[in-house]
Amino acid sequence: MRPGRRRWYWPRDRSHAPLKIARIGFSPVDRTAFIQPMKKAKKESRPLPKKRSAAKNVEESISHEKAALRSDAFARALTNAQSHAEDPERLLSLVKEAARKAASIPREPFKENWPYLQTMLRLVGAYSSREYSPPENMDDSLVWIIAALNYLIDPFDLIPDEAPFIGFVDDATVIEFAVVRARQTLDDFMIWETTN
Repeated sequence: MRPGRRRWYWPRDRSHAPLKIARIGFSPVDRTAFIQPMKKAKKESRPLPKKRSAAKNVEESISHEKAALRSDAFARALTNAQSHAEDPERLLSLVKEAARKAASIPREPFKENWPYLQTMLRLVGAYSSREYSPPENMDDSLVWIIAALNYLIDPFDLIPDEAPFIGFVDDATVIEFAVVRARQTLDDFMIWETTN
């Protein structure tokens, strides 16, 4: 349709007079001046997303996104962790094997949890040699830490460690989970280390 021409539209039932539709034209400057305030008003009228507590966000991401934590390998590591916690000799062999594994793996997948992985190794080593005993209310944290180390050394975990680029992503996920669950215990141990 050429500019300035009008079209006539008949209503569907044709019982009324035809409707006259006029085309309104804007220059690019007028269009910007007209549309910008409308976009701003629309943006301001949108409801703000609800804020969630950090703990709920962590639990939600763990329960829905972390397949490694729902795997049979993690269930096996958790079961073994409870038996390892009661036997100092098995615990010491676990620490040695996990330390060898940690020395040979790349740090990148673990990001900011790498120092905590090293702290886990030192904590479990000190616990197995009876140098350190965590407070009684921290027994669950110790089990999570031992389970994470068990998962780290497990050759049959969710993603085989030999897989290029992604082999340690599941291990890093489990370490991150253990850090979230046992951060206070790990921090207390680091304080204990500096004072003793």
